[in-house]
Amino acid sequence: MIERKLSEDDARQVAGQIVEEIARRRISRRHLADLARISLSTLEKVLTGRRPLTLATLVRLEEALAVPLRRSSSGPRANGVVAMAETPAPGVAPDGLGNYARPAVRWIEGRYLTIRPSFGNPTAVYAYCTDIAWDEVSSTLAFREGERTDQAFTQFGQVAVPNQSGHVYLVTNRHGQHRLITLSRPTITGEMHGILATLKVGRGAQLTPVAAPIVFVPMRDGQAPPAFGQVAAGHPVFNDYRERLRRTTDEDFAVLMGA
Repeated sequence: MIERKLSEDDARQVAGQIVEEIARRRISRRHLADLARISLSTLEKVLTGRRPLTLATLVRLEEALAVPLRRSSSGPRANGVVAMAETPAPGVAPDGLGNYARPAVRWIEGRYLTIRPSFGNPTAVYAYCTDIAWDEVSSTLAFREGERTDQAFTQFGQVAVPNQSGHVYLVTNRHGQHRLITLSRPTITGEMHGILATLKVGRGAQLTPVAAPIVFVPMRDGQAPPAFGQVAAGHPVFNDYRERLRRTTDEDFAVLMGA
């Protein structure tokens, strides 16, 4: 089977975008290669033009970065090179994410303390931070998690804000494997409550679908740094974290139906 390759001009344009994304996100090339499931050597050669950029590698890099890297085009080219996908208008998210303009969603941008139940200890809660910011390249809101003690499970992706439902969706799609956070609009204090639908690690390599309440709490400048990681009973902030999490179901921001 013949691998489809991008033209040299398109490959240079994509390489430039990748280098920009690496710098902007402050990640290493090795980390990106691991996320895209390609070798570091392949990534280095693609970025320096020493190896043709195939469509398969391009798709993996787009999924790893959660941004489109292909230029718009009106159709396939006569020389057989794969046509670039259309990109949304600057400052407006694609219809699949709500077709929102940046000024309409500035209220959601910021850093949030994120609290959910601990999957490893049913009596504890787990906390980390989530950054939501506008991504100029993809013309969407994007999110990225940080301060996770289990860094291998750090998530990032795009944010959907459709007018119809009145909710906010944080969507992760890695090679077809999805994770979804559905959040209410902010309360008067800025908190957003909702449900996380994901997979948790079971025995060995087993992954089990799980749904859990989750809350996003705005992190204000000047506030004391919150506690991250697994927070168990007896910790100074445990009761505060647990009560914020309980509001999710107690006040019907989300409903977890019985089995």
